[in-house]
Amino acid sequence: MPEYDYDLIVIGGGAGGFVASKLARGLGKKVAMIEKKKLGGECTLSGCIPSKAFIKASNVAYLTKNLKKYGLDSKTRIDINTDNVMNHVRSIVQKVYDSHQPDAFRKLGIDVLFGEPRFIDNHFIEVAGKKYSSRAFVISTGSSAFIPPIEGINTIPYMTNETFFDIDKLPPSMIVLGGGPVGIELAAALNRLGVKVWVIEMSDFILPREDKETVNILSEKLKEDGLNLLTKTKALRMGMSSGQIAVTVEDEYKQKREISADSILVAVGRRANVDGLNLEKAGVKYTTKGIDTNRKLQTAAPNIYACGDVTGPYQFSHMAEHQARIAAQNAVLPVKRKIDYRHVAWCIFTEPELAHAGLTEEEARELHGDKIRVYRYGFKNIDRAKTDVSETGMSKFILDPQGDLIGVHILGSHAGDIIHEAQLAKALGIHFHKLDSVIHIYPTFSDIIKQPAKLYHIERLQNNHFLRLLRVIFGRKKE
Repeated sequence: MPEYDYDLIVIGGGAGGFVASKLARGLGKKVAMIEKKKLGGECTLSGCIPSKAFIKASNVAYLTKNLKKYGLDSKTRIDINTDNVMNHVRSIVQKVYDSHQPDAFRKLGIDVLFGEPRFIDNHFIEVAGKKYSSRAFVISTGSSAFIPPIEGINTIPYMTNETFFDIDKLPPSMIVLGGGPVGIELAAALNRLGVKVWVIEMSDFILPREDKETVNILSEKLKEDGLNLLTKTKALRMGMSSGQIAVTVEDEYKQKREISADSILVAVGRRANVDGLNLEKAGVKYTTKGIDTNRKLQTAAPNIYACGDVTGPYQFSHMAEHQARIAAQNAVLPVKRKIDYRHVAWCIFTEPELAHAGLTEEEARELHGDKIRVYRYGFKNIDRAKTDVSETGMSKFILDPQGDLIGVHILGSHAGDIIHEAQLAKALGIHFHKLDSVIHIYPTFSDIIKQPAKLYHIERLQNNHFLRLLRVIFGRKKE
């Protein structure tokens, strides 16, 4: 058996790369991690961390401007100055990045190499002019913003999430191209910070992968807050006009008009980071959507695995971490595990938040028709929502014909945290009605799960044949 420099080389120092390298090292393997820029990846540097810090600042601004909703008032007019908000966001990024320094990995026995990696074959790779060999590889190079081929787009100073957080001050107005998670989160936050925002989305709805009923409620709330949502609208061309960015759009009726703003953010999707890796020489197959893998996260080259955005199908940091565990284990251990996407979950961090686990109602009906059961409960019925003046939203639970949870959607305050109770039940096969028997602290937002579980529990009791017979028997005796 040939000798190699490493048991595993992980390509990419982001969320997936961190987990893969640490897990393999924990299993006693000799590991190296290669990163061509800075450790932390897109999530730390230009995604999850800066966007959530930015969203938090926007929500604080909103609360400050709406003191009267909470029985408060100010003797003087409150003017929100956002000049330092981007510096604040960058300071949070730095704080998180400081915990991802190369020395922290080197202390664990993981070699950290910097440079642009290029495969020589499926066992050898070149980095910064040096060659390294490894028994196995995990590719976790992430993704970058996709730039659509729109006429004139290269003539304007557009931003993506990778450059947005580098600006010093917020512009007076902005066009956001794309109504997906990145576009909607930043658009909603910008709007709350006083920026006039237009969102241009080609689909019938914003957030097209989400449950339509909850998206409709969220859309109306965003519009009430002043966000301009243009769905069924296509950007035809772009250019500069009187110092502003002008975008010609066409709606569903083929009517054209021009929208002008001081800036534009392009957020129409992601592309896998595969350029320059020389994947062909390693025998790894890929398309424009990313690296092809099987359910073991194994590529066409048997000793090379991939995880995270570079392979998909779900481009979230927590999914990259989940995939990385499986990819790394499969790369260094003889027993191979398979990935299971039935219990994928995520959250859109607008205000209110929109959390998603499993199938939408539309997807569930395609599979099971009218045999599914759907239970809804409004935040307006939750006492804690009333105390917090956060009554917008609802929870929605979708059960298959056997009564198992197959979809959970929560739109409301803290939805991303609340959904985990239902996600746990769904992933572990705990029947939904059993959540009613668990003691929940009052008053908390957890009622948004407990109460619909109670509704289902009562319905089960009412439909129980034995209990129905007892009611008939004792009903007759009473007569």
